[in-house]
Amino acid sequence: MQDRTDARKRRALLLFNPGARRAAEGFGAVMPRLVQGGLAVTVEPFSALPELARDIVRLRETADLIVLCGGDGTIASGAMAVMESGLPLGIIPMGTANDLARTLDIPMDLEQAADVIVSGATRRIDVGSVNGHAFFNVASIGLSADLARKLDAGLKKRWGRLGYAIAALRVLSRSRRFEATITEKDFETQVSTYQIAVGNGRHYGGGNVVEEKASIDDGYLDLYSLEVSNVWKLAAMMRSFRAGRQGLWSEVRTAKCVRFDVVTRRPMPVNTDGEIVTATPARFMVHPAAVEVFVPKT
Repeated sequence: MQDRTDARKRRALLLFNPGARRAAEGFGAVMPRLVQGGLAVTVEPFSALPELARDIVRLRETADLIVLCGGDGTIASGAMAVMESGLPLGIIPMGTANDLARTLDIPMDLEQAADVIVSGATRRIDVGSVNGHAFFNVASIGLSADLARKLDAGLKKRWGRLGYAIAALRVLSRSRRFEATITEKDFETQVSTYQIAVGNGRHYGGGNVVEEKASIDDGYLDLYSLEVSNVWKLAAMMRSFRAGRQGLWSEVRTAKCVRFDVVTRRPMPVNTDGEIVTATPARFMVHPAAVEVFVPKT
């Protein structure tokens, strides 16, 4: 006699933002693939990120897995609710950078990404948090946070990755160093820096690497601080950022730990995976193996 649990279809709660850049294309490609793969799909649209977590909490008892359609900021916004639900997470990369999908080798093709969920292979990964807000890739203070504020939704939707370049030039032309105190294992370091970035995953910023040996399931956070004398020197360092070797430069401070505290002279915004969610003083923590994610079979 067949077990009834095995006989019924797996129930997928699919959440997406109808106003997102690739929403129409994504919904039309993903839904048939999931249904054909044997999933019973419940669709829940949302229009603002705070709604996303509430919807997951409200509907988690009706699902066996959660599917988030969107970019890195959208997926991070639902991370705490996914952790609380204990349900596995499927990712449909419909954002601009899609760095979490890149870290997990999830295809950028939406139908292929849906096939990854249907196939059922999973991996447990770490989640980072800053002041209680989750991030999968990187949380940062300084240049990236300024970029996130300049890169409004209209610019991203119209120009995609080119929008990042436009906003970056604006930010770089006006950037200044700031003073901060970084605490690691009760040891304080005073820095004058353009940016402090704390990575949980491997990729960020459209394919840059947090640290050469960083992994999203190693149980650590990787920090770097850009203490260059001139912000335009970053142009000469770009190849290092793509490979995660920026720490080889004497002007870049690096550290690996499970917790960092950062205090600045005045409150400064903190960017997590492309969204401004909190401000300094900031406590960064890692939550090891906190979420089960669907990944390609190896």
